[in-house]
Amino acid sequence: MRVSVDRWHGVLASPWQRGAVAVAAGALPALAFPEPSLWWLAYAALVPWLLLVRTAPTWRRAAYDGWLGGTGFMIAVHHWLLPNLHVFTLVIGLLLGVLWAPWGVLVRRLLGGTPRPRRTAAALVLVPAGWIAVETVRSWEALGGPWGLLGASQWQVTPALRLVSIGGVWLVTFLIVVLNTALTIVIALPTARTAAVAGGLTVAVAGSAAWAWVPQPDRTGSVRIAVVQPGVIQGGVDGRERRFDREEELTRQLAGKDVDLVVWGESSVSADLGTRPDLRDRLAALSREVNADLLVNVDAQRSDRPGIFKSSVLVGPEGPTGARYDKMRLVPFGEYIPFRSALGWATSVGEAAAEDRRRGTTPVVMRIPGAGGLRIGPLVCFETAFPDMSRRLVKDGADVLVAQSATSTFQQSWAPEQHASLAALRAAESWRPVVHATLTGVSAVHGPRGEAVGERLGTDSSAAMVYDVPLTTGTSPYVTAGDWVLYASLVSLAVYGVAEGARAVRRRPVQGPPGPPVRTVHGSAERPRR
Repeated sequence: MRVSVDRWHGVLASPWQRGAVAVAAGALPALAFPEPSLWWLAYAALVPWLLLVRTAPTWRRAAYDGWLGGTGFMIAVHHWLLPNLHVFTLVIGLLLGVLWAPWGVLVRRLLGGTPRPRRTAAALVLVPAGWIAVETVRSWEALGGPWGLLGASQWQVTPALRLVSIGGVWLVTFLIVVLNTALTIVIALPTARTAAVAGGLTVAVAGSAAWAWVPQPDRTGSVRIAVVQPGVIQGGVDGRERRFDREEELTRQLAGKDVDLVVWGESSVSADLGTRPDLRDRLAALSREVNADLLVNVDAQRSDRPGIFKSSVLVGPEGPTGARYDKMRLVPFGEYIPFRSALGWATSVGEAAAEDRRRGTTPVVMRIPGAGGLRIGPLVCFETAFPDMSRRLVKDGADVLVAQSATSTFQQSWAPEQHASLAALRAAESWRPVVHATLTGVSAVHGPRGEAVGERLGTDSSAAMVYDVPLTTGTSPYVTAGDWVLYASLVSLAVYGVAEGARAVRRRPVQGPPGPPVRTVHGSAERPRR
């Protein structure tokens, strides 16, 4: 016998059973991301969660359903942290899941019961806007950053990448939630299907328009950039020295291949070049041998400043050129512990940072003299998740974005593939190619439209690969307009809040003056006659 979706709250009478379903429903969208890469699932993955929340008997239950679903989503998207952070991963999931509690209340308010057509139409805007608001808050670096934004699951879908160039990953996220909301209405609210179909058609028309009419960058030439990926090398301090030896060996293979720049991964050099002249001289000799500058990444105690920095350092034939970028946005717990005085205990239950890394203060665009004045904008690992950082580098004149990364700690997880996929989004957003170089894979290059360039280096590769990277001019609409989708979403929620507040005031009963006293006549209440 078919059970109506409006009776879910009856079928899931147990709060524990309902909570388990909420967690599972929230986790479902994670399958749209790499490695499973079931990108098409994103367009319906929120429907079970939405159907559950809209049937919540009270607004408190809707908030719980939102919280537990958000917890499931955050743990599923970050599950690869479990071997390192252990139980703290669950704590983080529970804390960040709270952000979806107001979203749950909003969903119930707009889609619960039998809403009028106007409220249903409003849901097609406000439910996605609410999701954008949640992702905006959790994108704060200290809360984990914008890892696993829903729109990022569409990194290999060409129409989605066209939309990314207009409104960033936020626009794709918004439209995905619109489609999920429309499908929920079609399933649960047959009388409101007209509004749902209209919403779905709007998304389809937007996608088609992006495919046909969105401007594309003009190609102006290409540059040859080599990525050096040494692969997994075990063993503490000795392992770091052997890794440098392997990077040196692979780089020598590039001699005579007419490369313009050689890029090593994050933490590819484990000692400050000011205190290790032997490493500095070896790098300079490599630069002369391959006739190209080297962009290495130093993860070490600085000789000129106190503290440990992760720095992109450009080395030429004569040694370091002076171009240096210090990583600005650090990985919470991996590179520093937020509020260490209160959360320092995390080091005892997982592989959290024993000492906080220091932050850089400003982005840097480096000029490569030997490559015709090529300008590169370096990003380090986690920073490729932040759309604003790549946008800033392009505004500052970068021709190529270069990301140096290391995910060797999570080698057998979904993390390397998911991290590499971000290069496609940043490229499409900025109309600039992105070179994503790692120590142990996945290394990849994406052109200015987000398209893949050349062969990816997987987690089982130890190689040096040369890429003909296309160059472009022009400024994408997203670089020009910025996060307009985000701001429009926040404004729409604010307008809705003001309208609801005004409606509540109008509905409040007006208290008039008290009437005359009531006296009882033969057992019944009667007001005295005047």
